[in-house]
Amino acid sequence: MKPVSRVKAVSFILLLAVLWLFAQGIRGFGAETEDGEYEAVAEEYIKGYLGAHPLEGTALGLHEYDGKITDYSRLALDAELSRLRRFDDRLNKFDRTKLSPRQSVDLRILQAAVKKDLFEMQEMSVFERNPMVYARAADVNVYIKRNFAPLEDRVRSLVAIESQIPNILIAARTNLNDVIPKPYVELAIQIAKGSADFLKKDLVAAVGTLKDEQLRVAFHEANRKAANALNDYAAWLEREKLPKASMDFALGEEKFRRFLAQTELVDLPPQKILEIGLEQLKAEQTAFAEAAKKIDPNKSPIEVFKQIQSEHPTPQNLIPDVAKDLDKIRKYVLTRRLVSIPSDVRAKVKETPQYLRATSFASMDTPGPFEKRANEAYYYVTLTKNDWPEKQKEEWLTAFNYYTSDVVSIHEAYPGHYVQFLCLNASPASKVEKIFGSYAFVEGWAHYCEKMMLDEGYGSSTNSTPSEDDVKRAAKYRMAQADEALLRLCRLYVSIKMHTQKMSLDEATKFFRDNCYYEEKPARQEAMRGTFDPGYLNYTLGKLQILKLRDDYKAQQGDDFSLQKFHNELLNHGMPPVRLLREIMLKDQSEWDQVL
Repeated sequence: MKPVSRVKAVSFILLLAVLWLFAQGIRGFGAETEDGEYEAVAEEYIKGYLGAHPLEGTALGLHEYDGKITDYSRLALDAELSRLRRFDDRLNKFDRTKLSPRQSVDLRILQAAVKKDLFEMQEMSVFERNPMVYARAADVNVYIKRNFAPLEDRVRSLVAIESQIPNILIAARTNLNDVIPKPYVELAIQIAKGSADFLKKDLVAAVGTLKDEQLRVAFHEANRKAANALNDYAAWLEREKLPKASMDFALGEEKFRRFLAQTELVDLPPQKILEIGLEQLKAEQTAFAEAAKKIDPNKSPIEVFKQIQSEHPTPQNLIPDVAKDLDKIRKYVLTRRLVSIPSDVRAKVKETPQYLRATSFASMDTPGPFEKRANEAYYYVTLTKNDWPEKQKEEWLTAFNYYTSDVVSIHEAYPGHYVQFLCLNASPASKVEKIFGSYAFVEGWAHYCEKMMLDEGYGSSTNSTPSEDDVKRAAKYRMAQADEALLRLCRLYVSIKMHTQKMSLDEATKFFRDNCYYEEKPARQEAMRGTFDPGYLNYTLGKLQILKLRDDYKAQQGDDFSLQKFHNELLNHGMPPVRLLREIMLKDQSEWDQVL
């Protein structure tokens, strides 16, 4: 080639390179522009969302919402429905391919959150059919469980909120349909009466050190009116709604499928999920029975488990024992390098406050992701009461047997919900990712941890030749873990059967009794929950999705796979539907949609 021709060729190549870089710049600029437009819409949505749900804003640590409560008037509810439809349409107009990968995921998290609220308002008609919504409006726990502001400021917020509760319960009478589901009415009556009792007793006790006399008078006046309004609401439900209530609570198969597809991005027929769940149920029942044989082959699995339940701390030792074991569990997670814990701040084990006792056995109380002041984290354990009969104390403590107690601590704290919270705070998660979460991922992670920890040897002996006592101890842990899994599998089965195949409340109760071995009262409570919370199948659904993702991620990583690496990556993207985590973590696009 002649020198001149060579120069021309080089010049042409350089021109092509410049044009390519220019095109990439235009594309990058386009993505930045689209990202900016999306971020503005997302911020606008969040502002409107928290304006409509100010108690949630306070709980998140955004205290510009303090002292405010949701407006349940028909006019306000219609405005909120219009707002949701408007944003659903605006979000649907974004072209995901023109957004950056990060914002493409963010967009779908927000879309799922909008779809969830739309589904509840349009398909479940929660404000027309569910009286519990209004009974729960008085849930002001956040103002007393965390000292995010001086007591006087928090009491001023309580006065402002409690002053609105009578208006909310007047709105309930206007908004509710003439005939509504009986389980909803029965539960709403319980909640309203319990909320009134909470306001009159626990809330008053919680602000007992208030010094400002004028503020104290205002608080007691607002508190009295709010409590009376709740009792009146319960009486109205008993008188006007209970006698003509129906058992029409089921969503139906088509709505149920859309519910999962829109909120969890799981587009599988309910029957297929049911088949998977039944297979898992049988496997856990087999594991439960086989573990029982290792402990005592001459007794039935239920008899063996009742024997395990008798191994528990005394009332005096319950908090110290749980705290000691919690520290042991945390050390196990760290020494085995199962997941990184991005903070040395420990969860403090404390007795459940009086105002939470009615609804809590054991629970994690973590601050909101935007909380700047009250950043303590508490692991609450509900103790027996001194005035309980000895039989009642014994029955309560069986649930805190040494093995189940550890499994619950794994779920709630390490490496369950508390580690999940710490990782969320330490991650580069966006505002959308910190506010809106997938039910299946949040509960699925904590439930997955129960199995994962035991699979990784927790509760088992490190001896190469374990003794008979070592074998029995490991079997007791496995029975406790299987028992927790059986409950969540029964929830999956009952949710699908009640909402798509006309299973009755009595049949659901019997299923819990027969398959996770619950007594009549807790079995009935679990069945009742399924009537209004079809999403409680998500504990198992999320766990199974995470297990499937782990298998696929392990195959992809090969020799580079480690549990710690998998878990760290899993917890580094907020709380999205697991379907989106598959897209983030898996390179093979054909694997993205294989959620189960």
